[in-house]
Amino acid sequence: MKHTAPNGKLLGIDVNLAAIEDLKEKIKNEEIKNRLILICGNFSNLQNIVRDFNFNSVRGVLADLGFSSGEIETSGRGFSFLRDEPLDMRYGKNELTAEKIINNWSDQDLTKIFREYGEERFADKIAAAIVRDRKTKRIETTFELVRIIRQSTPYFYHRRRLHPATKVFQALRIAVNDELNNLNKFLPQVLDVLVSGGRLAIISFHSLEDRIVKNFLKEKKREGLIEILTKKVTRPRHEEIAQNPRARSAKLRAAIKI
Repeated sequence: MKHTAPNGKLLGIDVNLAAIEDLKEKIKNEEIKNRLILICGNFSNLQNIVRDFNFNSVRGVLADLGFSSGEIETSGRGFSFLRDEPLDMRYGKNELTAEKIINNWSDQDLTKIFREYGEERFADKIAAAIVRDRKTKRIETTFELVRIIRQSTPYFYHRRRLHPATKVFQALRIAVNDELNNLNKFLPQVLDVLVSGGRLAIISFHSLEDRIVKNFLKEKKREGLIEILTKKVTRPRHEEIAQNPRARSAKLRAAIKI
């Protein structure tokens, strides 16, 4: 905020109301409070939000596509396969939950999201095991799902650095919150709200998001609408990863509107 003082304003958007309320509690500086507007909403509605709150002449947009560690640790919504919690995985109040997907979607649809959103090599085996187990009892918790994943994948898969449930949980989270569709809706709106010379920076955390961002920026560069500032993706330094291990997969891409 100090770089925009004294008249600059910052509009913060988060789909998670708890994250908004938590940030409001942490900000004690009255001068910052007066220049900061926090909105519970989805960045896929960027243009409407910017218009509704009279944010004219937007000079910069920063999109952090990750979810906060607080959501993992304290939400109780089943984001982590290391905690036994209900299979929810919603950021907001949408109706679709991970539990509904696991118990209601077909074998083919489960295989598709595990493969496309999680890049899971054993997608078909895991999906088949889920469909088989849910005939006996609804699958309602994270640990129940982890057990099925372990039982339906080979032993060597359990001995890797990556937990065997990582990719399935990623796929479910993306599907529940419609993350990739929302990102695809958001990106074109950025160029509509930015003034000429305005900058866009996006931090992504997995290859699916980064691919969408990379392809969008390349397309808009070809159209002569932007200049890409990060010729290669920027990754966190070792010092930052040491302080925040969850940053290890972060990728930053940036551009300026012509």
